[in-house]
Amino acid sequence: MKTIRLPFRIKHLLAISVAACLMPTFVQAQEDKEKMTPIASPAQPDAIELGTGPLPGAMAQESWHRQYGSQFARNVTVATLTPFLPDPVKASGAAIIVAPGGGFRTLSMDNEGYDVARALAAKGIAAFVIKYRLRQTPASMAAFEKSMQEMFSGAARAPLPAASNAAADLAPQLADSTAAFRLIRSRRAQWHVDPDRIGMIGFSAGAMLTMATTLATKEAKPAFIGNIYGPLGSMTVPQDAPPMFAAIAADDPLFGERDFKLIDDWRAAKRPVEFHLYERGGHGFGMYPKTTTSTGWFDAFVRWLDMHDMLRPVHK
Repeated sequence: MKTIRLPFRIKHLLAISVAACLMPTFVQAQEDKEKMTPIASPAQPDAIELGTGPLPGAMAQESWHRQYGSQFARNVTVATLTPFLPDPVKASGAAIIVAPGGGFRTLSMDNEGYDVARALAAKGIAAFVIKYRLRQTPASMAAFEKSMQEMFSGAARAPLPAASNAAADLAPQLADSTAAFRLIRSRRAQWHVDPDRIGMIGFSAGAMLTMATTLATKEAKPAFIGNIYGPLGSMTVPQDAPPMFAAIAADDPLFGERDFKLIDDWRAAKRPVEFHLYERGGHGFGMYPKTTTSTGWFDAFVRWLDMHDMLRPVHK
């Protein structure tokens, strides 16, 4: 069969024509990916109720949707904890509570929850995804999507909640996170967890909850904390504050252009802190594979945990 060789110009024009034909399909696929699509609530057979009761005054029921290829929960009225336990051969004895973000209106259960927990368990750390109670949102998906757009469009300009008010502003969520620490410690033998090596990592609003749990409660006492693209404004740091790992992208539209005085506060209190400021990554990069260096935060976090002796094998 004879091969027909087309002139470069014709091949170039054909390539442009093909790309032009495919572009609407690509754009539509991107729009579909970004669109919030309601889904049935997934089975959660391993989720354990935390016993903090239903959200006071809640009218809307928990519902789930898909966006960016991930699952999100909203209108959570009953808090749960889902364990992701490591292979006993790899178990280090350390544990970590994973708090997804979503502006306290929704929870990024895959990208900032389950995916993180699975990756931690693979490293020998017992991980527990907390599905904490949320502020009520409109039952209608269209109304909810509009409310989220309005919230995030103004979030970069809005003043951050005062850390001193966290105990009041986040009372249900703090009750949930404290109950999570209590539950893990009560089942430490069953889950092979060292009660003195339980930490917490949070993303965005989950990072705010992590900081509030650390600084505004007395019972939880996390052994270490991770603040991933949460606000890093100044807070009062106690002398017994745990080691902190913080990561954020400079182009984060919510918190990237604010100050990072929390890092200085941690250092002034002479407490261990590691801070990664990535050039790019935006907000909510989590476990999504991206071409930016922010994707490396997880490996850096694991190395940091290892440096703090959180990956050593549990005593047999």
